[in-house]
Amino acid sequence: MIRAGAVLTFVMTLAACSDDASTDGNPFAPGLASTGDAVDGMIVGHRLMDAGEYELAIDAYSRAALEHGMTADVLSGLGSANLGLGRLGTAERLLRDALEKDETSPEIWNNLGVVLMEKGETSEAAQVFRRAFALDNGATDSIRDNLRLALAKSENSYYDEAQEQDYKLVRRGTGDYLIRRIPG
Repeated sequence: MIRAGAVLTFVMTLAACSDDASTDGNPFAPGLASTGDAVDGMIVGHRLMDAGEYELAIDAYSRAALEHGMTADVLSGLGSANLGLGRLGTAERLLRDALEKDETSPEIWNNLGVVLMEKGETSEAAQVFRRAFALDNGATDSIRDNLRLALAKSENSYYDEAQEQDYKLVRRGTGDYLIRRIPG
């Protein structure tokens, strides 16, 4: 049985170790800072995507939609987060909606191509990657690699299940995905 004096000493030691950031004695976490501005939801969403926190990124992009509206960037962020979660149908719909607002973004076209590849629609994915490659002027390695893979898969449409498992989705940058061969 622990003595009451020992418990009191332990609690006092813990209290002495904590820094006294709050002088009002409130035991709850502080609320919103009344003097600071909130960080833009798009920035928070991109950071959460980099950290692999896709559910939280969806929340951040949803907050950004309240501030900015349903822009192509917001829709693309939501689509990319859903892609990260494996929600391919939702990701495809959001990325297509983003393309209706901005058809000139190679990143959105690339991510739509990745969704289509994941769904097994390689011929359409190859067309989408061609469009992304053209808009990007061939400057981005991940788009070029995705196009090569889609073309190779569409030419070899007779591949078996073992070959199908040789690829994985790799996240690069903010909302940019690459399909990479797994070394085997």
